[in-house]
Amino acid sequence: MTQRLALQVFEQYQKARAQFVQTIAELATRPQNIETLQNAGVMSLLRPLLLDVVPNIQQTAALALGRLANYNDDLAEAVVKGDILPQLVYSLAEQNRFYKKAAAFVLRAVAKHSPQLAQAVVDCGALDALVICLEEFDPGVKEAAAWALGYVARHNAELSQAVVDAGAVPLLVLCIQEPEVPLKRIAASALSDIAKQSPELAQTVVDAGSIAHLAQMILNPDAKLKRQVFSALGQIAKHSVDLAEMVVEAEIFPAVLTCLKDSDEFVKKNVATLIREIAKHTPELSQLIVNTGGVAAVIDYIGDSKSNVRLPGIMMLGYVAAHSENLAMAVIVSKGVPQLAICLSEEPEDHIKAASAWALGQIGRHTPEHARAVAVANILPKLLALYMQTGSSEDLQIKAKKALKNILQKCTYLPALDPLLHDAPPNVLKHVVGQYNKVLPHDAKARRLFVTSGGLKKIQEIKAEPGSVMQEYINGINNCYPEEIVR
Repeated sequence: MTQRLALQVFEQYQKARAQFVQTIAELATRPQNIETLQNAGVMSLLRPLLLDVVPNIQQTAALALGRLANYNDDLAEAVVKGDILPQLVYSLAEQNRFYKKAAAFVLRAVAKHSPQLAQAVVDCGALDALVICLEEFDPGVKEAAAWALGYVARHNAELSQAVVDAGAVPLLVLCIQEPEVPLKRIAASALSDIAKQSPELAQTVVDAGSIAHLAQMILNPDAKLKRQVFSALGQIAKHSVDLAEMVVEAEIFPAVLTCLKDSDEFVKKNVATLIREIAKHTPELSQLIVNTGGVAAVIDYIGDSKSNVRLPGIMMLGYVAAHSENLAMAVIVSKGVPQLAICLSEEPEDHIKAASAWALGQIGRHTPEHARAVAVANILPKLLALYMQTGSSEDLQIKAKKALKNILQKCTYLPALDPLLHDAPPNVLKHVVGQYNKVLPHDAKARRLFVTSGGLKKIQEIKAEPGSVMQEYINGINNCYPEEIVR
């Protein structure tokens, strides 16, 4: 009898512990409970349960801790201060697969908040244990470990280097070849987080053979996987010409262009970003994109998208056009100018308008033919208005002014200059009058029009400093006409 009573006490205690961790884990899924749990001292109560004799209680305690640490950096900090990390790392090596998943989740939840907390995860020896988990048979354990490693690496180059030094990269490349799609996603994401930090780290990711395996997945039906694949390729390509060429050599063109029409916004944006990161490096890489129909595809994509999703496409056109006259002409021929004009007018956000202004400036700055193609789309008055608007951000004003100046210095299409003659402030007007001074001496028809449109009269009203560049331009224009007309 007494024996049964004694055992009953233990059973009750075990049930109570199991119920406690189970309830805490459930409560921790709802944000409104977090503060109450924190104030009730939940961390110090969960810690001993990580070493409980009952495996199920251990796992649920770890799960509850992970959910709490995931919420904010205060709770993540409490996990670090409570000396819980070394315990988790020890258990990662010893326990079953359910516990390993839960422990890796806690490490990820702590590491995600800040470089300092991620460093605490590194300092307790977690990386070696997580890398060993990447070799586990169970895909769920691999996924949890890859996720935690990615969250450490994403903060900065030093933390990424620590993940590389622990030997994670070759195993992450093996993970992207596994059949399970969630594991592929997380591994590709972790490789992206490592590659983005520096050219050297990107090179390490490439040396492990990642590009070929990533390139094979660009037409995978899973949208979330494609997001990560394009992100990783973009983070590799952005650093240098060599790395961008290696990505291109994996024969991703023209296949990637179909993904610009993907139904998933993030897939589209990441593809456009990848194309931008390749195009920016050299005229040859840009030419390759033009030859595969990439410019026309990006222009369609800008037309089909809105706000920030458009941005990488807008910048890509600017980079292509900046390289050479021929490439800028390719953007014009593919009807890039009207599309950028729409972005300039429609987009409410200044940084997108600024990118559009910059891209138009890169297209129009090469020759009079390029400048005319931009001017006939009625871009110049729009740029002037953005430059003069008091509500425009400083960056937008600078980019609008620079684009205006770049295009004006090549623009010999006078009908586009007329509106500016009446509205432009002196620092822009100087460039407008300079262009009339270039064109009028050689064009009789333009001289006649200049008089009938009231342009000549407007020129006489400009108050220029004697001896200034503006005065020289005005004199040059006046010398094209008989004295009685000028008067």
